[in-house]
Amino acid sequence: MLLTAGQVSDFKGADILLADLPEGTEEVIGDRGYDSNPIRRSLSDQNITVCIPPKKNRKSKPPYDWHLYKKRHLIENMFANLKDWRPVATRYDRCAHTFMSAIHIAASFTFCLKE
Repeated sequence: MLLTAGQVSDFKGADILLADLPEGTEEVIGDRGYDSNPIRRSLSDQNITVCIPPKKNRKSKPPYDWHLYKKRHLIENMFANLKDWRPVATRYDRCAHTFMSAIHIAASFTFCLKE
């Protein structure tokens, strides 16, 4: 997980996340916010399948697997579960490290409930 400022665009923090991908990653699913040529090129260089729908204003629209993209709802559900925790949803903590700690606690607890 990576915490960025609220007004930062999605693809600004993508460099850090993509650098830490686990070995053997085969596919990356992202939303339109991650549609940029450098991200696509970086993933393609690592032989990773890119499943990112093109932005509406993009002139050359690269293809993507719609059926694979439908799996993205699992990630959206995870964020919805985290937002069930009031301190995470309202961001009570102003310090980034304290807020990130609350996210880790909520994620761990949610994971344990699913087991």
